[in-house]
Amino acid sequence: MYRHMEDCINDLEKHGHLIRVTEEVDPNLEMAAIHLKVYAAGGPALLFENVKGSKFRAVSNLFGTVERSKFIFRKTWDSVQSAVALRNDPIKAIKQPFKNVSTGLAGIKALPIKKKSKGPVQAQEIKLSDLPSIKHWPMDGGGFITLPQVYTEDPDKAGIMNSNLGMYRVQLDGNEYDSDKEVGLHYQIHRGIGVHQARATAKGEPLKVSIFIGGPPAHTLSAVMPLPEGLSEMTFAGLLAGRRFQYSYEDGYCISHDADFVITGDIYPGETKPEGPFGDHLGYYSLTHEFPVMKVHKVYAKEDAILPFTVVGRPPQEDTSFGAIIHEITGDAVKQEIPGVKEVHAVDDAGVHPLLFAIGSERYTPYADVKEPAELLTIANRILGTGQLSLAKFLFITAEQDKPVDTHHEAEFLAYILERLNLHRDLHFQTNTTIDTLDYSSKKLNSGSKVVIAAYGDKKRELCKEVPKELKGLQSFKNPCLVMPGVVAVEGPKFMDDETAEKEFKQFSDELQAKGAIDSCPMIIACDDSTFMSKNMSNFLWATFTRSNPSHDVHGVNSFYKNKHWACDNMIIDARIKPHHAPPLVEDEKVEHNVERFFAYGASLGDLGL
Repeated sequence: MYRHMEDCINDLEKHGHLIRVTEEVDPNLEMAAIHLKVYAAGGPALLFENVKGSKFRAVSNLFGTVERSKFIFRKTWDSVQSAVALRNDPIKAIKQPFKNVSTGLAGIKALPIKKKSKGPVQAQEIKLSDLPSIKHWPMDGGGFITLPQVYTEDPDKAGIMNSNLGMYRVQLDGNEYDSDKEVGLHYQIHRGIGVHQARATAKGEPLKVSIFIGGPPAHTLSAVMPLPEGLSEMTFAGLLAGRRFQYSYEDGYCISHDADFVITGDIYPGETKPEGPFGDHLGYYSLTHEFPVMKVHKVYAKEDAILPFTVVGRPPQEDTSFGAIIHEITGDAVKQEIPGVKEVHAVDDAGVHPLLFAIGSERYTPYADVKEPAELLTIANRILGTGQLSLAKFLFITAEQDKPVDTHHEAEFLAYILERLNLHRDLHFQTNTTIDTLDYSSKKLNSGSKVVIAAYGDKKRELCKEVPKELKGLQSFKNPCLVMPGVVAVEGPKFMDDETAEKEFKQFSDELQAKGAIDSCPMIIACDDSTFMSKNMSNFLWATFTRSNPSHDVHGVNSFYKNKHWACDNMIIDARIKPHHAPPLVEDEKVEHNVERFFAYGASLGDLGL
């Protein structure tokens, strides 16, 4: 049970989970490059003790592996899982009251506690520019805080039990921000802070915001947890930390006594400024857009404060481990929320939000001879109407019939669906709807489309295990490569516009129809580099589902409409790079060369062998 960040760092170091980097490190790209290199190797947490331009230290890769995260929370892990399970299924408490009494007591002891005195974090007032301003990728618009705990209260019902604690990136400098007086807050749709800001705006008032940084690692994880109804982030922080969240108010702003830093300020109605670009978790830059600007009131720091940070980019990254931890803690929450669902997997290699794999149930007509999706479509609609799952673009869903299915074995799961897919019946589109703010596969921010691929029943086909002869020697799309059974990637001409693409795929369809049906290959991926696409499943999942918008980029061989339902013989996904796409993240070669000195013999990271 850590009282603060320093406790955690000392514990990790004692048990061989952390290395101190004593050399001076530049927060402009170097710290991020070191982090990425160590994370990719499954290495330890890193404490940067000498950050250029700042007197404060910084730590990264705390949650770099699931094993290390479980080690950090080893003393509270079981009780937290029990508490969340109880919230997910309250009937358990009635059925087994004595077994669950300790869980109830743990919840009571975890309630936040208001203090009359000032907190350690108020030991000194500093300027924003005193913080390590960490720039992660070459095209980033400035320095960012990537592990903030952004705290707001409901303007209609003040108080910590009506608060929201979320993790929304904070831009410290750059763009049009007034230095040391403003920060950018990038929060996406479907976020709790947005509800609070809307209510404050309706009252014509600014929204008071407190940004906590650091403190016990439990507080960081609490900011990203999708918690069941009735369990606040502040109570969860107390449960996971093993000690109550301590706070007070200063000038009307909530102050976390456990944090290393606190930034307080206000978001005024209608005030925005350009935020970004920023290298993000889809593996591309999120571009510059108008987002709320926070007018800074005060910045506090405890003595010897430490700034935690992470680096996001093409998956897997440290936030992958975050996702795995969240899944283990929440357990069967999705089963409780969506009747009939057995499993939902947001595919990390595809950037999480773009692609969902799900297993449901088929109980509507067990007496029928012909088995086809029915209940699965009801479940699919529930999934796409639930929280962050509603941001997905592609949902592949099936039900187990003749053998167990596991959504985490992506190739096997996809093959199971493709073997049973009826392309005249099983594709269901939703157009002009919401998608992830960070997804640039559509031309309009937050707006795009979705497709449900729901397949169930007896096996309909054997999937090709080599490139079918019909896909060879075509004029329009060339260099076919097998990605996995039933999926082939082909290289097309450079994407020009939607109208040209329609003509290209019409020609492609005509060529294939002239050669004969290829039922063994239900999915064809049009791309810029089929060798890259077929190199591994990670490349296929990432490039295909981050670079396509279903309504515009799903085409078909012999496609047709029947009663307004679109169908085809072979589904084609156009995963070519389009002019409106954000640029992919690419490391700076000079920086990559410069950071090699930290891994040389005798340097702080020399023993890692990287």
